[in-house]
Amino acid sequence: MKLPPLILASQSPRRKLLLKQIGLRFVVRPSAVREDLWDHESPEHNAKRIALSKAVEVSRNIKRGIVIGADTIVVLGTTILGKPRTKSEAKKMLKRLSGRMHTVYTAFALIDAPTKRRVVRLEKTKVWFRVLTNREIESYVRSGSPMDKAGAYGIQDDYGAVFVKRVEGCFYNVVGFPLTKFYQTLEEFVAHRQAPTSRR
Repeated sequence: MKLPPLILASQSPRRKLLLKQIGLRFVVRPSAVREDLWDHESPEHNAKRIALSKAVEVSRNIKRGIVIGADTIVVLGTTILGKPRTKSEAKKMLKRLSGRMHTVYTAFALIDAPTKRRVVRLEKTKVWFRVLTNREIESYVRSGSPMDKAGAYGIQDDYGAVFVKRVEGCFYNVVGFPLTKFYQTLEEFVAHRQAPTSRR
């Protein structure tokens, strides 16, 4: 697959690593869009709206290439858990997640900068936590790792990995980017972009 320049509208270290993992080359242009969650929208719509807003904002200053925006939302029951603002909030989130199932939604958007053609996709994964001890929660929060992660934990590269008992769906979606769905969508998007225009 011959790719045009790729621009990642995110400074998430996890998304950068995942894209590199599948051999993609890209430049990072972080979006300044605020990740505001709207109560009247479902988690799916919130994630899609934010992912698209990030891609749109960055694409305004890009003349060539495909811009990638993404957003991850963690939902427990009917409550959306964003990134904790304080260590106290992180502890409360982890105590709520302990011994329960929650759902992770990640949306991504692709925008072709020259034509403004766009596509938005969403992946959903269920995650079960084992029961956590207060000592584990205190130790994890003290490390500072939960503070930049939706739901106050990371499944991929730190102590948060041992909190997870079971995953149903795409593992990489929980990390922050559904690689399989993204790769297939990117392939289709690029193929459509490179298809010759029909002549009459």
